[in-house]
Amino acid sequence: MSRRGVHMTSMRRQAGRWLGWTLWRASRGENPGILVGAMIVIIALFAFFLRNTGFATSTNLLAIVRISTTITVMAVPTVFVLCASEIDLSIASIIPVSALIAAVLMSWHYHFLIAVGAAVAFGALVGLVNGLVTVSFRIPSFVVTLGSMGVMQGLAQIITHTNTIPVANDRFLFWFGSGSVGPIPILVFWSMGALLVGGMILSFTALGRRVLATGANANAARFSGIRTERVKVGVMIVSGASGALAGVLYDGQYAAGDFTLGSNDLLPVIAAAVIGGCSLSGGSGSVLGAVVASLLVGTLNNVLVLAGFGTPEQLMVQGIIIVAAVTVSSRGNRGALWGWLDSLEESRHADPD
Repeated sequence: MSRRGVHMTSMRRQAGRWLGWTLWRASRGENPGILVGAMIVIIALFAFFLRNTGFATSTNLLAIVRISTTITVMAVPTVFVLCASEIDLSIASIIPVSALIAAVLMSWHYHFLIAVGAAVAFGALVGLVNGLVTVSFRIPSFVVTLGSMGVMQGLAQIITHTNTIPVANDRFLFWFGSGSVGPIPILVFWSMGALLVGGMILSFTALGRRVLATGANANAARFSGIRTERVKVGVMIVSGASGALAGVLYDGQYAAGDFTLGSNDLLPVIAAAVIGGCSLSGGSGSVLGAVVASLLVGTLNNVLVLAGFGTPEQLMVQGIIIVAAVTVSSRGNRGALWGWLDSLEESRHADPD
């Protein structure tokens, strides 16, 4: 074989090993960058097949980001909750209660910052109760938050007797919904803020390392000096506060508070975290992956709408995606699905050239 042929064979071998290594790390939630590439490919495909529907217009793409903001804001704290080996099913049910609290206070002519602070404080209080009950009585967070979810759903209807409360505060609407900086909607900056703050904390701070250690092995983390109970309560507080913030953002988008806000948000929030690389057993996760996954879910919903499908079909697709993502990322199935990638990893280390 000629020298050029040998060189091309070596290049193909190295490319194959790199691809295998990348896919392997992606399956373990360690390489969220592959989701970015997947999103670009998906958008390009949809832009081609839906070129006559206006999908690829800047207006529609910005609308996807804007509509996905509330999911993103909740998906980032959900990464922390899952990394700590807990789950919060009440996060979406906090949305309508906090939205109504903020709307009612502004209707009573309180400053919008006071209304927002009260709403977020309420969400944090719900998270505190969830966390304390979970760690104090050693009840699974699944059960605790399932119960608080029902409480929040009932409370949302009691507050206003199922009436809608309009929001007419222009400054509030600008900063939390309809405003824009040039062509960029203000909600895009909320998503960017969630990504930057969450990503920095999880990846570059001691707090993030404590969360990951608590979820990976709580006993080992406890012996190393980490107060795992505090960590678990803390992530639940942040989760509740994020649900409340999402409710405030809904107020800004719709200029009204209503008890039905966020009623379908729990599934896409969990889907974004799981697709983004979170392990349901705790100890691993990616903020960047969750944010990109929330945009992927928003993109799929947008495509379904353009194709003429409604909310039921969107929920079905999200459910299928969750099952597929958990199947791929679960430790039990990973060896069967990605065993050949493991061999590529070993050969990569054995032959660095």
